[in-house]
Amino acid sequence: MGLPSGCTVNDTGEVNVSTRISTIVCFLLLTLGWLAGRASAMDVQTDESSGAVTISEDDRPVLTYHYGTVEPPAGYLDRVRPSARKYAQPRSNYIHPLYGPHGEELTADWPPALPHHRGIYWAWPEVEYAGQRGDLHALQRVFARPTGNLQTRADDAFAEIQAENRWMWEDETPIVRERVTIRAYPADDQGRNVDLTLEITALEDGVTLARRNTKRYGGLNMRLAPIEKMKLSHYRKPVADESASPAVWQLATGRWPGADERATLVVFEDARNPGYPADFVKFPKLPWFQPSFPKAGTRYELKPDEPLVLRYRLWIVDGPAPNEATCLDRFRGYQSHLRSKDR
Repeated sequence: MGLPSGCTVNDTGEVNVSTRISTIVCFLLLTLGWLAGRASAMDVQTDESSGAVTISEDDRPVLTYHYGTVEPPAGYLDRVRPSARKYAQPRSNYIHPLYGPHGEELTADWPPALPHHRGIYWAWPEVEYAGQRGDLHALQRVFARPTGNLQTRADDAFAEIQAENRWMWEDETPIVRERVTIRAYPADDQGRNVDLTLEITALEDGVTLARRNTKRYGGLNMRLAPIEKMKLSHYRKPVADESASPAVWQLATGRWPGADERATLVVFEDARNPGYPADFVKFPKLPWFQPSFPKAGTRYELKPDEPLVLRYRLWIVDGPAPNEATCLDRFRGYQSHLRSKDR
């Protein structure tokens, strides 16, 4: 950027000006140059009254994580059939909204037909303890409750939420400690990455997790807002080395309410997740999909001295679904990123 007439730079880099007007012009030009070259501003703010934690970039929201308890909205139960009202339980520990590239809400909360569905949430329909079964997914007998141990940080590289919850049996006995880390990165020309890390540790012996009937749904749940011209897809790319893990990803694409253009949400798994690759489960009419955990026909036993660690990356793309080569490249980039963090 050139300097206007009347502005010169001496040997020490200081700007010399000949007139008051030139001083003002130089200041404005230098300020604009700084603004053009600065990094985007990632931020994270906590609403102390509600416990909602919002990550934003340049004052535009990226996602909200509900650490505090969320009650049913006013008048909501009137729209829920009586047999389903037992599932309209106060809840916490989930992401909603997750925002798309145009500010649209990609997720849904409190759908009347399925009151327990809640944006992006990690929950299992069969949690067994002391010979009994609870349902963290449908909010029956076992609930994730905040401990108050919440930490946030933000800089130019990312914004992060670290939150601790306890799974409370009958809302009385703590049986599991869960730590979730949500890290959002600045958007680039290919979209935005949001990384999730779940660390789940038993506080009591004999706690197991399973999918519904051990073969249907359970794990990381993605309840989406209605999508026009929606497509839910699952990709599995074999690799030349048969001993290596395949590249796997899942995605939803289409046009969400509030946006004129299409967007795509891609989910990658850490290839070190137990039982990788996960089964792909989808319910397009809701719409809803997930990488399930654990493997079909199994129950995963949580241990007090060995946390279950599950890692995922959400890739939010401005536009239609990227081609396979691009997704494969992003999958490899995610795996490399995880390995570099371990070094």
